[in-house]
Amino acid sequence: MGFQYFAGAAFRALTAHKDGPSLYDVCDPLLLKYQGGDAHLGQFYRTALGNPALRPLLRRTGLPALKDDKQLAELRAAISRARDDEAPDWAAIGAPVAALMDGIDVQHPKPAPAQAAAHPPGLAEIDKVIRSCAQHLLRSYSGNGFLPTYAAFNLLGDADMGGREMVMALTGLNSRGYKNSTLLFSLARIFIAHSPARALINPPWTGIAEPMWEPMQIRHRSAYYDAFFTEALLGYIESGLASAKETAEARRAIDDMVNFCLDTSREEVPSHDGSTVNVITALAPLPHPRFSRFFAQIKQDLGFGIYVPDCDTTACSFSAATQAGSTDPILDQPLLDFYRGYQVRAGANEPRVTVPINDNIDYDGAVVTWIDNLNGDRPYGNDLDPTLNLDILEVSFRNLSRWKILETPSRLETVHRIIAFQRKLADSGAFANPRSHIYYLPELYSAYFGRCYAAFMALPVSAQRAIDPDGSFALIRTRVLAYVERELIAHEMNAFDAALALMALTHLGADVSTFTPALHVIVASLGEGGRHGPYKAYEWNKMKTPTRILVGGPEVTSAFVLMGLALARRALRQAGRTA
Repeated sequence: MGFQYFAGAAFRALTAHKDGPSLYDVCDPLLLKYQGGDAHLGQFYRTALGNPALRPLLRRTGLPALKDDKQLAELRAAISRARDDEAPDWAAIGAPVAALMDGIDVQHPKPAPAQAAAHPPGLAEIDKVIRSCAQHLLRSYSGNGFLPTYAAFNLLGDADMGGREMVMALTGLNSRGYKNSTLLFSLARIFIAHSPARALINPPWTGIAEPMWEPMQIRHRSAYYDAFFTEALLGYIESGLASAKETAEARRAIDDMVNFCLDTSREEVPSHDGSTVNVITALAPLPHPRFSRFFAQIKQDLGFGIYVPDCDTTACSFSAATQAGSTDPILDQPLLDFYRGYQVRAGANEPRVTVPINDNIDYDGAVVTWIDNLNGDRPYGNDLDPTLNLDILEVSFRNLSRWKILETPSRLETVHRIIAFQRKLADSGAFANPRSHIYYLPELYSAYFGRCYAAFMALPVSAQRAIDPDGSFALIRTRVLAYVERELIAHEMNAFDAALALMALTHLGADVSTFTPALHVIVASLGEGGRHGPYKAYEWNKMKTPTRILVGGPEVTSAFVLMGLALARRALRQAGRTA
């Protein structure tokens, strides 16, 4: 896609025939100026939807359904109640918006079958890409003082968020600002879906992970990202390709990122036994996230003022620090005791999952995402993601002895129940369904299962048997490997997809011949990032509410390509490939 595609899409949006009231016809009289009620709803509308960039693209898009005076009146009444009511009935408010969401036709990508590559790239080409990615990370760290990641809004929304799921979010989230943004983003995506601007806002792409289109990318720093950048740089050092100077630079960056995870991002929270525990928050207080002043204000305007810790950032930070050899006393905390309080036990504990938009899966045994802070804030309600639970297993395996997991029945039971949850996903095939995931895609779940499986296989055989007496890991491995080999690498991939495929294949012990499609994509795509780095920015993780928010960046792609290739290189050399 080039200039002609985007120019054509913009022209069609700007000259479209208007058939029915537009988003602005509906909302301007209610939200541009008013007194009393909730000020944030109007502030959000003006910032996110009524701004000068989006208004020209959508002002000529009308909805024929809203030519029905009754339906238009019901929608306006709902928005007025969201604005004015002290305690809004969010299910009732969401109903007229949900009714309009039928037929917006947002689908997951369906890559075409790939043509088989005849021969894999040589080791020299692989080494060149590894060095290029590592040098990009070190150069970026040196220039920025940290490794940045970016967030970008996709206003068309997520394919798994229909009207039913939108109402779930409105009733399950706790922050009124977050409910406001979910309501209005959901309304906007209906108009976008029926507008020629759809082609401009959501252009097609190759593969599964979505590219992050410029210019609306919000740069920031988080412990979650630093944890994985740490793993990538450790992988570069372990590859033997780093020079002495690069090794020293990587070590300095690793030490800084581990400190950012365990110290700067540390937060004390209440545990379920009345004690307090130190966990890791995904967004440290300002100025540590490194937002620009402009985006720091927009973050507030959009309703993201409070950010609480989460179980995933805590697990990944502890894991990266453990791998880096940290001796910080925080790592001595047996996290499983804390996670046990956030583990779903059907029919026994309070309903932990308040936003069950992936209710196609059985939550029993899994740990939810968000952690209450000392003030008891829970702005996002709570949800549950399968990949997060892999990270909890992985960090537990790395700290098996330190946390005395085998010697402590309650900790071992917590691990057993998470494994049982993962086995149900594999037995049913639900892990391969994007709807089953909150923050990730099935391809990333596959890579992270490989990472978890490798940590499991590094344990003594006696420990493996105690942790997994019924062979669940072997069964899950078989199912995930089949998905990667028969689905992921058999279809067109982008560089990020290919890196994740390599991580899964190598960690799960696949034959090196299966690496070829992913290796070819990565080598052929080198340079696609232009001035930003070796590769483009792709979707690493996402939020489905308030709209589809993608997180990734050129540095993220470099990190995952580096990790995938370093693992593949080691496997190829072990298999006798030296050229």
